[in-house]
Amino acid sequence: MSDQSDSAPAAPAAPLSGGGASSLADGRWHRLHPLTPLFRGGLALVIIVGILLANLRERIIFWFISIFDREHAIDIDYEDGDPVGQAIDWTVANNLILLVLLGVLVFVALLCGLFWLSWRKHEFRITGEHVEVRRGVVFRTQRRAPLDRVQGVNLTRPFIARIAGMAKLEVDGAGTDANVPLEYLGTKRAEEVRADILRLASGVRAARAQAREAAANDEQAGVRRVVASTVSEGVQGLIDGVDTQDVAPESLVRIPTGRVIGAQALELLWGLGIALVAYGIFFGIMVPFVFSNDDGPGEGFAVLGITTLVTLIPGLIALGAVLWTKVSQSLRYSIAETQNGVRVTYGLTTTTTQTIPPGRIHALEVSQPILWRPFGWWKIKINRMSGKSQSQQQSGQSQQSAQVLPVGTRADVERVLRVCLPYLPVADLPLMVDNGMYWSAPDAADPYRTMAKRGWWRRPFSFKRHGFAVTGYGLFLRRGTIWRKQAVFPLARLQGVSIAQGPIDRMQRVAWAQAHAVAGAVSGQIVGLDREDAAELLDQVRRAAVVASANDQTHRWGTAEPVPGTVSALPQMMAAAPVGLSHPDQPTPGT
Repeated sequence: MSDQSDSAPAAPAAPLSGGGASSLADGRWHRLHPLTPLFRGGLALVIIVGILLANLRERIIFWFISIFDREHAIDIDYEDGDPVGQAIDWTVANNLILLVLLGVLVFVALLCGLFWLSWRKHEFRITGEHVEVRRGVVFRTQRRAPLDRVQGVNLTRPFIARIAGMAKLEVDGAGTDANVPLEYLGTKRAEEVRADILRLASGVRAARAQAREAAANDEQAGVRRVVASTVSEGVQGLIDGVDTQDVAPESLVRIPTGRVIGAQALELLWGLGIALVAYGIFFGIMVPFVFSNDDGPGEGFAVLGITTLVTLIPGLIALGAVLWTKVSQSLRYSIAETQNGVRVTYGLTTTTTQTIPPGRIHALEVSQPILWRPFGWWKIKINRMSGKSQSQQQSGQSQQSAQVLPVGTRADVERVLRVCLPYLPVADLPLMVDNGMYWSAPDAADPYRTMAKRGWWRRPFSFKRHGFAVTGYGLFLRRGTIWRKQAVFPLARLQGVSIAQGPIDRMQRVAWAQAHAVAGAVSGQIVGLDREDAAELLDQVRRAAVVASANDQTHRWGTAEPVPGTVSALPQMMAAAPVGLSHPDQPTPGT
């Protein structure tokens, strides 16, 4: 990789004060990996060559056999009506082979020159304020992501790129289509650049540099204080060792492969059950026609069997493909807590590592399908600004990136809650776990406001469970009985709450509420609330959100210490045993 461009000065620039291990965090323009044009546009050329070879496969076989056995090769019959074959025959007949080969050589040289020019004009730089990418020869584009608006940094390693030792780095910005991709970099270089971007965004090293500069400029500091400060810093450096941001952290959760396969298979049983019901209805309709056929039931059964095979086999293949996709995306999963936020890695063939800084998670939901309940398994999804458009958010990869725990036990859920919501008060954990996830029957101690009984028909199976609770930290929503869901919306990042009534709602004196956050997999809607409860919800959120926003310090995550009374201050306790009240619905730990 070249670290300099034509416009860059010859003398190397010093790394930024917030920089780290990478020499690319110096505010100058740098180029990406030299193979970037091949992976971005060269794959189309490979496909074209593959199509040509497929059309010429019979001629290639003929030419290959004729090298060893000319007599038997003459007996091979191949089609000569394709345009490519006719062009080859015409070239050979007119003795233009050398001229054509020269033209192909010129074309390849021209293509390599275009790739080289594209690589030269594809540059990026990291400054103390933003990450910027510019590319293009005829049409120039330039994208910029301000560091104070960075929502996360994703590191993706597609299968073919992994073989070449390359990775794609994508900086998630705040806004629609605001991401800045750096594709491709060497894997080691990409990890260094990711660490530097996160350090610069958090202001950790900038704060340390300012503190050292302030200490050096303190005119009142005597020689003894300066020496003591220097020695103290050196001793602390020996204790801390290397920068932990450049060391791969250990995962807090380990998911057995059997659990992943079993959980995804149980989820797909819903689709299989619907398909079997549809086939049952189909057979129920077709059987009377089969026996009423004048030619006898034999022909009707044959038609019925062929129809079943034609529709059933592709359906099973599609079901298997979906199962493989879900399983492969959930394998090699790890989640770890770093100074720069939550680092989630997943994927078997294509490996994706996304780093989500604290304060960038706008909603979190813990859910459990009914078929997972005997095993005590749960999954966690989040809403965060991804910088992607609405259509891009509907893709399978975007849906996968919203999942921070594909399947886990209660202990796994509590560990993930600690790293994803580090400022969640310990006093609010029962709202999330015992009263939220493991609620089984209403009692006098239930802190949730549930649906009005007169509105039961809106949620006939879960109206006793469907409700909300508001604390100084967040809005908690509890929903579902067949598919249990427990969501939390941190008030510091909640964009608003609205309540509404339709004509039937007004007659029943109920209302529905909607918590507004960034778009994502977690829904903030709750229905059938008593009108007074809905009004109180709006008032409580309004007052608590003002205080939560004023006290929010997550934009300086690297310099903040764990706040007493929050789950981030209790890592050993959370790792050793589940936190919260015991509940009879809780499965055996370690299931």
